[in-house]
Amino acid sequence: MKLQPLGTDTSLLEVTNISPHGVWLLVAEEGLFLPFEEFPWFKEAKVAAILNVECPQPGHFYWPDIDVDLTLESIRHPERYPVSAKMMDS
Repeated sequence: MKLQPLGTDTSLLEVTNISPHGVWLLVAEEGLFLPFEEFPWFKEAKVAAILNVECPQPGHFYWPDIDVDLTLESIRHPERYPVSAKMMDS
């Protein structure tokens, strides 16, 4: 008899903490910190909006309630994408 997994694996993406300094995201087994200084969209967002994150494809994350799209690369290396964070100030 072959067993089939039930449901979807929800452990691949999870917001694990929201602090006064930023958001902690767990992707697979990697912990990523999104500081508000680099990712200002989350600073004034409601907790429910931050927790509502989707992974439409590997390495791509979307927060529909605040209309934020980020890639794993932009989270790991925000210094390579300064225009994205600066758009918030415009």
